Amino acid sequence: QLQLVESGGGLVQPGGSLNLSCVISGSTRDYYAIGWFRQAPGKEREGVSCISLSSNFPNYVDSVRDRFTMRKDNARNTAYLRMNSLEIEDTGVYYCAVAPWSSFKVPCGIDSSAYTSWGQGTQVIVSP
Repeated sequence: QLQLVESGGGLVQPGGSLNLSCVISGSTRDYYAIGWFRQAPGKEREGVSCISLSSNFPNYVDSVRDRFTMRKDNARNTAYLRMNSLEIEDTGVYYCAVAPWSSFKVPCGIDSSAYTSWGQGTQVIVSP
């Protein structure tokens, strides 16, 4: 069974940066993509980015495309999300998740319904 643990959240001022990490325990054969998602207070969970294990080209939601960078380290079973130029609207709980091979698509999708294993989340607060 896969386990995912996020870290790196915190409180940051607008314009600041944070680095999130997601360590995945379990076999990489069980999933084809890793995704980052976020949920702001009172809002639905939103897909932020994803990357396939076989690719070095992440897919992003438009609102973060030029500010966030997702990367992975297959050897360490770890995914990262570098967040620059943070905005108040980026506040929320950030989750990483993995999508099984049964939901394979190219490029990977950021529809949360395709992801079956989730971490507990890490809080990001962007505030003056």
